[in-house]
Amino acid sequence: MTDPQTTQSAPEPTRSGDETTDFGYRQVRRNEKAGQVAEVFHSVAGKYDLMNDLMSMGIHRLWKRFTIELSGVRAGHQVLDIAGGTGDLTMKFADLVGPSGKVVLADINASMLQVGRDRLTDRGYVGNIECVQADAEHLPFPDNTFNAVSIAFGLRNVTDKDQALRDMCRVLKPGGKLMVLEFSKPSNPLLSKAYDMYSFNALPLMGQLIAGDSSSYQYLAESIRMHPDQETLKGMMDNAGFVQTRYHNMTGGIVALHVGVKP
Repeated sequence: MTDPQTTQSAPEPTRSGDETTDFGYRQVRRNEKAGQVAEVFHSVAGKYDLMNDLMSMGIHRLWKRFTIELSGVRAGHQVLDIAGGTGDLTMKFADLVGPSGKVVLADINASMLQVGRDRLTDRGYVGNIECVQADAEHLPFPDNTFNAVSIAFGLRNVTDKDQALRDMCRVLKPGGKLMVLEFSKPSNPLLSKAYDMYSFNALPLMGQLIAGDSSSYQYLAESIRMHPDQETLKGMMDNAGFVQTRYHNMTGGIVALHVGVKP
């Protein structure tokens, strides 16, 4: 019988899943990235809110407040909060849309979604919120459903960002608005250097001390560096079909809010 380990054969044709993409600074197969990202967020879900406060020194609340202010969401609107995690934006949107509106908290990670669902329930948010496990690249919603779509600190973890942006445009109603809140590229070289030192030293250390997991926070720091800069992401949104695209730098460009409108 032939030993399968020594059999010589012609190379197989490349399949889509064999193509590689970035996972932090490493390259992984495209069809493996989602699972590896899921492991990261499964590990950090229980300490996610605490780590957000520690890592940003609480400033993430101001970034999210600005996102809410620019959203234009009002009573009766339908809102989709992608990668909504523990529900920070979902709660604010729910307050704005009221009982006549609806907010969908969507996350691909079951652990994060469970933390978000429990947190919303504990705070009395019921009735106008639905929790859905969903992949940003293949959103399980009809065309022209939502008045607004948000994704905060989640786009950098998506394998095919262009596909995700196209699908976000698809589920928006004409005139609906997409808001992408994400870590970006500081405009000042000195700030950029200081931020790098903080990200690659302090974040893994805090992750180890608080969440017992340094490697996940090492990945998060790397994923921030691999994310497209402000102008590149604006161009991606244009290509996905959005108009009136613009971005607002916050905290020196450490974070940027990109906004686009479905024509």
